Amino acid sequence: MRTHIKNYLKVYQGLSTSAWMLALVMLVNRSGAMVVPFLGVYMVKHLGFSLENAGLLLSCFGIGSVIGSTIGGWLTDKFGHFKVQLFSLSGVVPLFLLLPKLTTMLPLAAGILALSTVSDILRPANSVSLAYYSKPENVVRSFTLNRMALNLGFSIGPALGGFLAAISYKWLFYGNAFAALLAAIIFLVYFRSKKGHKKENIAAEKELVPYQSPYKDVPFLMFTLLSILFAICFFQLLSTLPLYYRQVYQLSEKNIGIILAYSGVVVFSLEMLIVHIAERRWTAGNAIAFGVLCCGIAFASLLLTKGLWLLYVSMFILCVSEMLAMPFMATVTLQRSNSKNRGAYMGLNSLSLSAGLIFAPYLGTKIADSFGFNTLWAGTGVLMLITALGFRILMARMMLNKS
Repeated sequence: MRTHIKNYLKVYQGLSTSAWMLALVMLVNRSGAMVVPFLGVYMVKHLGFSLENAGLLLSCFGIGSVIGSTIGGWLTDKFGHFKVQLFSLSGVVPLFLLLPKLTTMLPLAAGILALSTVSDILRPANSVSLAYYSKPENVVRSFTLNRMALNLGFSIGPALGGFLAAISYKWLFYGNAFAALLAAIIFLVYFRSKKGHKKENIAAEKELVPYQSPYKDVPFLMFTLLSILFAICFFQLLSTLPLYYRQVYQLSEKNIGIILAYSGVVVFSLEMLIVHIAERRWTAGNAIAFGVLCCGIAFASLLLTKGLWLLYVSMFILCVSEMLAMPFMATVTLQRSNSKNRGAYMGLNSLSLSAGLIFAPYLGTKIADSFGFNTLWAGTGVLMLITALGFRILMARMMLNKS
């Protein structure tokens, strides 16, 4: 038992203090992430919107996320990751305070669009920052640590959000604003004069990974397209899945929050270990393909039977999908870039996830409303099987041809 504990703790060794502080910032920021998982339920139950209109408004969140991820990469390359992260963390605070005052379609759509745009400017800057503050041999583990912090925050946020929503939905928005402000203060105090690891051989890096725009990197564009398909299915987690819990299982906001919190605890507890094992035994392509396949299995399993236990089993499989697919997608993106275009590449990687946030709620609610949730889960399973095969074929080519 003691040996297993030592092996588990060993995977955390060697990470820089800056990587831990970035993780702390993301933990605090995500601990306030109470709004997004409950946004669909809030609009249907509290504001009285139809399922389809709620899906359209949730798609505005995805559109803003795409805009933020796109300009975030450009801003990062132009102004640096520190300024962009500070702007994003502090800029969302007034927007969270404004959002509960918007109760009709068009103003709420504009508010959601602005919020998600400013919020997701953070993503590419944060990814570049992780690479900047990490030694090359620790980059994957630094990304994994950051994602663990995000998921621990995601376990705290929805659980707390479920209790606050039972009192008043306004407290969800206020809690998000407070957490974002606190994260911005921690980030400013620690990183305002912090230097990163020096790159010892920039010339070798340029020679190994020639400069190019990610939008001219055809294999990577195909990789991005497959990542979008994965994101569309995975992000049913934030849109139609809570609605499914509410409408089919009649779960309260509190119980929905508990299931979402459970997912955060699972990823926080196991991701570093699973990524460490996968790094040693699998190629990035195999890890991504198996993670994508698990996403399909997680949703398709909801067709098997009914029962609260099944929701937890399905969520656990979805957590395995996230733990395997997302860290290695970020790693592949880093490997395709160099110091001069890293922001653009990470921006495109973030954009693929953000595009999923556009199509996931719109397509998910549209299919569920027209054909039922079972059709949605079956279609998700089939699409993820095809996407997993696509990743296997493409990654074999990308490993042979880096250009």
